[in-house]
Amino acid sequence: MKNSKLTTQILTRTAMLLALTLAFQALGLPTVITGPMVNFMLVLSVILVGTGGGVFIGTITPWIALLVGILPAPLAPAVPFIMAGNAILCLTVGVLSQSTAMRVLGVILGSLLKFAVIGGAASYVLTLPAPMAQMLTFPQLTNALLGGLLAVSMASAIQWAVSAGNHSAAK
Repeated sequence: MKNSKLTTQILTRTAMLLALTLAFQALGLPTVITGPMVNFMLVLSVILVGTGGGVFIGTITPWIALLVGILPAPLAPAVPFIMAGNAILCLTVGVLSQSTAMRVLGVILGSLLKFAVIGGAASYVLTLPAPMAQMLTFPQLTNALLGGLLAVSMASAIQWAVSAGNHSAAK
């Protein structure tokens, strides 16, 4: 019974994190805000619910963004590469999640790998209009780095605050 409760809790948290990520996308804010916020949510999801939850959110959000018109239709051929890049970011952070320093390393390495997959596809595989291809290059790297490092910082601050609260309550 304990396993089903844990599974229900993780599924519920994953669903809530997915809803928050989609809400950020739906706000229609400029990409310089939306991009880092989506990456923030991906890394935070890995930290809060595990690698599987982060990968799930990272692979479903590009499809939903395309279906509801957040992602322009000419970028449809890029969706599988965006999914792969998001999954790689989440997997890398998940594998390197033993400590805050390792999470930072995971965000840096994962961001570089995400950039290589999406930017490489935009430059060498896909045939996209120049402005669309440009959206899939260096902005992907900066968005992943900014959002990921913010998520690690926030998670560490929360963990520190909870730890400090537990220490003071024990006295």
